[in-house]
Amino acid sequence: MQRTENCLLIFLRGTLNRFLSAMFSFGLRSQTNSPCLILFPLFLLLKPKVLTIEDKLIVLGCKDLERRIVEVEMDLTLAKSQGYLKHQLPQSESSSQRKLLAVIGVYTGFGSYLKRNTFRGSWMPRGDALKKLEERGVVIRFVIGRSANRGDSLDRHIDEENSKTKDFFILEGHEEAQEELPKKIKFFFSTAVQNWDAEFYIKVDDNIDVDLEGLIGLLEHRRRQDSAYIGCMKSGEVVSEEGKLWYEPDWWKFGDEKSHASGSLLILTKNLAQYINTNSASLKTYAHDDISVGSWMMGVQAIYIDDNRLCCSSIKQDKVCSVA
Repeated sequence: MQRTENCLLIFLRGTLNRFLSAMFSFGLRSQTNSPCLILFPLFLLLKPKVLTIEDKLIVLGCKDLERRIVEVEMDLTLAKSQGYLKHQLPQSESSSQRKLLAVIGVYTGFGSYLKRNTFRGSWMPRGDALKKLEERGVVIRFVIGRSANRGDSLDRHIDEENSKTKDFFILEGHEEAQEELPKKIKFFFSTAVQNWDAEFYIKVDDNIDVDLEGLIGLLEHRRRQDSAYIGCMKSGEVVSEEGKLWYEPDWWKFGDEKSHASGSLLILTKNLAQYINTNSASLKTYAHDDISVGSWMMGVQAIYIDDNRLCCSSIKQDKVCSVA
């Protein structure tokens, strides 16, 4: 409090001194009855003393404090505009204004042509049925990056297939490779939230069958629930032994336990997807995409929703997904 008062006094004194100095100089060149000359005694009384070292330190502290306040205000304004601050999320947008309920991204790769056709012939609509689904507010796309050798036969085959099926979401900035898989989920959420305005953004593995109507019903029930991180939540010991399945090289960063949604099918609300997009450059990816997303959600006070209907490998009858 004392520091703030000192900053204010120095600011007011400096401002008044500059004003009176300018007025006094003008008054000397004006007529003798100038009001500036009347202020001359006051100017002499308020003439600042020689600044001590302590005064100078206070001035420097004020400037630093002012700079930091401006930076925080800018960050806060950006955060509010992006809509991912808890309790500060946009509330004016009604469901009728939303164009989409969900964007569903189904992972795929260059060698998965037959698997894609299997999906198209089962739970995933195609052609006119795909367009009608979008009219209901649900977009489904196969998600793939680009070849390390841009424009080669791998890229051309995907482009040719997409020209016929119109059901790809191509991540131009992502290299489609096994070792780059953890980064793919960051590219997906970041790019999807830029391309579509939806309530939910969903990542689905390429070995998962989906009960589409069941999933839509689940999402309809969760409408207007911001900051929701939804999935089949997992917890347990982080695998620290190299060579074992699900080994995590950075295991020591997670303590003894981890909690995250299974990567088979996970759901984020729009503001969480926006958070990933806004902070994409600084968000670290780990060895597995589900752990990566879980680590990002720790920092934003996301609401963890463990829904066992999204446990695709379980034997529950009412689940909305299963291993293909």
